[in-house]
Amino acid sequence: MPAQAKILRFAIMCAALVAGISAALVLNHRDESRIDLATGSAISPSRALPDFSLIDDHGRTFAPSDLRGHWTMMFFGYTNCPDFCPTTLSTLAALDRRLKASGAPVRPRIIFMSVDAKRDTPAQLAKYVPYFDPDFVGVTAATQPQIEALAAKLGVGVIITPRPDGSYSVDHSGAIFVVNPQGRLTAILTGPFTVSALETDFQRIASGPA
Repeated sequence: MPAQAKILRFAIMCAALVAGISAALVLNHRDESRIDLATGSAISPSRALPDFSLIDDHGRTFAPSDLRGHWTMMFFGYTNCPDFCPTTLSTLAALDRRLKASGAPVRPRIIFMSVDAKRDTPAQLAKYVPYFDPDFVGVTAATQPQIEALAAKLGVGVIITPRPDGSYSVDHSGAIFVVNPQGRLTAILTGPFTVSALETDFQRIASGPA
C-alpha cells in the first residue's frame, strides 16, 4: 500500500475512533448542562480515567493521583514526531502564555505522554519537553504494551511499523484530553487546534459543571 494511502487510512481510522468514543460518552450522559465546544466534546458527567502507572521525565512514578488538584491537558505523541506533535505542543505553549498574560484564574497543566516507550526515555523527554515550556511534564512507560494499552482505552490509535534497516515508524492519532481537578476526564478535544479556540473551550470547560 502506498505510504500516502496508508497514512490517510490511519488518519481516518483514528479520527473516527476518537470521535466515536467522544460521541458515545456524550450521548450516554447527555443533560442540559452539557457544554458546547468548538474543538471537541465535553463529557458530562465527567468520567474516571483508567488506572495506569507510568514514569515522568524525572524518573518518578506517574499515576492518576498526579492529575488531581489542578486542571490538566493531556496529549499523546512522541519526540521523533516530525510535525503534528511539535506543532500541537507549540500551540499549547502559546495557549499557556496567553492565559498567563490575560491573568486567567485557572491554567491547565500540560502533560505530554509518549507512545514511543523504547526511544522516549525519561532523559529524552527531559531534554525535549522543556523546549516548548519548562512547566510541561513528559511521561513515558516502562514497556510499549503498557502505553499502548492506556492509549487504546482512551481511543488513541498507535501503530508501530518496523523498517528494513531495523528502525521503526510511529503513527498515532491526536487528541487532547482535558482532566478536571478531581482527576476525571471532562472533555476530548479533537481539533483543529488553534490558540484562540483552545482558550475559549478551556475557559468554558473550567467554568462549567464538574
